[in-house]
Amino acid sequence: MAKIPSQLLKGTLEGALLLIIARGETYGYAVQTTLAELGFGTVPEGTIYPLLLKMQKQGLIAAERHASKTGPDRKYYHLTAAGQTAIASFVPRWQQLAQAMARLVEAKDETSQ
Repeated sequence: MAKIPSQLLKGTLEGALLLIIARGETYGYAVQTTLAELGFGTVPEGTIYPLLLKMQKQGLIAAERHASKTGPDRKYYHLTAAGQTAIASFVPRWQQLAQAMARLVEAKDETSQ
């Protein structure tokens, strides 16, 4: 699978992080791993952690430190009510964009036959 350029991810990564955190409390590395497993490719820590901090400052997510069995304490993130509202706003806009892009790709495929 080809790597998704960072400029293409830029507008959707916050929504993706919110959707991952909405699945249940999680920490930064697990978010990065989930993104990779879902096909986003390797999103650098230098992209994920500043975005998590920004989302925390905006009140979309909250964080708590929990002890880790394998090393230092981990910062676990969970969604806030504002985060739920942001998801409710993001999902329909994303679906509209995805459908519009699908129609464009479909039209391109039809004209190149």
